[in-house]
Amino acid sequence: MATPTSSATDLPPSAAHGTNPPAPQATPKPRRRRPPRLSAAAWRQFLQIAKPYWLGNQRKSAWALLVLLIVLMLCETQLAVLLNDKTGEMTSALAARDHTRFWLSVRDSLIVLGFAVPVYAFYYYMRDAFSNHWRRWLTGKFLDGYLDGRQYYEIGSGAAGDLDNPDQRISEDINTFTGRSTNFMLMLMGSAMQLVAFCAVLWSLSKALVVFLAVYATVGTFLALYVFGSPLIQLNFWQLRREADFRFGLMRVRENAESIAFYRGERQERAHIESRFEAVFTNYQKMIRKQRSLNLFQRGFSQLTLVVPSVILADAVLSGRLEVGAAVQAAGAFAAVLTAVSLIVDNFESLSRFVAGIDRLHALSEVMHKRKSRVDRDRERIVTTHADRLALRDLTLYTPQFDRMLVEKLDLALQPGESLLITGVSGCGKSSLLRAIAGLWRTGSGTIEHPPLEDVFFLPQRPYMQPGTLRSQMIYPDTTTDLDDAALLAILDDVSLPELAGRVGGLEATQDWEKLLSMGEQQRLAFARVLVRKPRMVILDEATSALDGRNESRLYQRLCRDGVTLVSIAHRPAVLQHHSHVLQLKGDGAWEIHPAKGFVFDGHDPDPAAAAELSTAVAAEVKASTAPALVPPSGIEPAEARQPLDDFPPHATKKDPP
Repeated sequence: MATPTSSATDLPPSAAHGTNPPAPQATPKPRRRRPPRLSAAAWRQFLQIAKPYWLGNQRKSAWALLVLLIVLMLCETQLAVLLNDKTGEMTSALAARDHTRFWLSVRDSLIVLGFAVPVYAFYYYMRDAFSNHWRRWLTGKFLDGYLDGRQYYEIGSGAAGDLDNPDQRISEDINTFTGRSTNFMLMLMGSAMQLVAFCAVLWSLSKALVVFLAVYATVGTFLALYVFGSPLIQLNFWQLRREADFRFGLMRVRENAESIAFYRGERQERAHIESRFEAVFTNYQKMIRKQRSLNLFQRGFSQLTLVVPSVILADAVLSGRLEVGAAVQAAGAFAAVLTAVSLIVDNFESLSRFVAGIDRLHALSEVMHKRKSRVDRDRERIVTTHADRLALRDLTLYTPQFDRMLVEKLDLALQPGESLLITGVSGCGKSSLLRAIAGLWRTGSGTIEHPPLEDVFFLPQRPYMQPGTLRSQMIYPDTTTDLDDAALLAILDDVSLPELAGRVGGLEATQDWEKLLSMGEQQRLAFARVLVRKPRMVILDEATSALDGRNESRLYQRLCRDGVTLVSIAHRPAVLQHHSHVLQLKGDGAWEIHPAKGFVFDGHDPDPAAAAELSTAVAAEVKASTAPALVPPSGIEPAEARQPLDDFPPHATKKDPP
């Protein structure tokens, strides 16, 4: 039977007199992260994200693809040098009016182009394939961290700090990261190759051009980094966040369309969405103003170089010391070297967006892979252990930020097959206690013992309806089952959904189940998952709130008949008959444990005659059911053999605070 391990007389003096010990100080809200900058810190963040791909289990294929791309780039660079030479040769032939020389140079140019075009095309194909391969690996890595250990729950509930839109970071920021990382990496290597190849050509033609380029590119890069850099990167960072917030607002309207329509809340939603879009618009206005200044600088930086080669080489050409074709060749080499050394200046807008995306991905990676912050390590946490029964040992529970105590020093133990109903006023911590039992919340102290998680099933008030077939709905969260179609159809009949399979087209039918089924049907389908899974313990958080009394009683009796341990939150007096004990949460950490029999539920007694009549009728229906019964776990006695409620000890109490 349920054994409260402390009572009013056993409580420490502070608890017995209703005075709680001081709660731990609330966890301070995390400081707003500084917007990213193009700095050594951004480079370190990039390496932390990228390094596992190059050193992990995909390193062989990653390096093989990179080597292939480098070979293609070398070929591309050499072909570009040859094409530049042939262009200069054609120009010199025209200037000399040498027909034979001209047509030979045209022939040679076409031969070079015949090789260059397929090399260029294959290079771009392999570049995109490499980026896509990297994205698949990195997405898998982030999904592992996001879904492992229920990190998605901590991030979504705010327990992991102020981390916005993880879905956008995984779906879009990773794509941007791999695509731009590949582009910038190859552009950097290609620029280095161009620099080496064309610098030799340019140096042989004009040393003055090489010196001018070195000084010009250094000054331009410095101005791009330190005059335009920081503001534009910060604005790109906030633009990514504002866009994600705006998209999330639209998604919420889609997901809650029916509720909004019932409320006629279109005006409110329009105002809310417009406020988010206004943030997008305002930030983008600031960004394009900064971009305007950058564009002016970039255009002036590049256009000035159109004149410089001619000015520097004019004297040599006019004096006859340099052929016109050689001057054209020098101009082409000058343009190639300028492109190589002006990599940051020419691509600064894209680079600023890239750095902003790196910061967002790094923040998500830090949350997922540093499971406990320093504050968490310094605090005592709730310990969960596996046992054959549910037991709460000296359990004290707080909200995730430790700012409010919900339960103080709770002690109880349920024997296998017994059941517990949790009740109390709204906001006293009923659902929070279920979250702690399910392992979602660990903010507090004490120990929770329960069967292994694969033997525990949680039924929320609003069931999750995944996309997929009716069969996949019934066996969720598993992907396969040993039950055949007849057994699954019998379970549907057992949860009062006998016509569902025929109505939708069979167990393999795919529907939008959340829209197709009413809330009551969804809750009954969730009970079908319990019958498929056959757990030892079921946790129900108002899981029958949308059901009528007959269906509610039928489903509870179906579970009780098979000796399943039930832990429920409910607000209907009729539910009492399916539980052996009641845990009443009083607020501010106080609690009481009562036998279910005779408990006054929410200030009024249930109608015994009506409850008995309904129970008898439903019991007959359940007994006549042909659905396969749950197999009681070893050591659990059926409901009929449990100890009578009259034999339960007087209730234990954690006294109310004054």
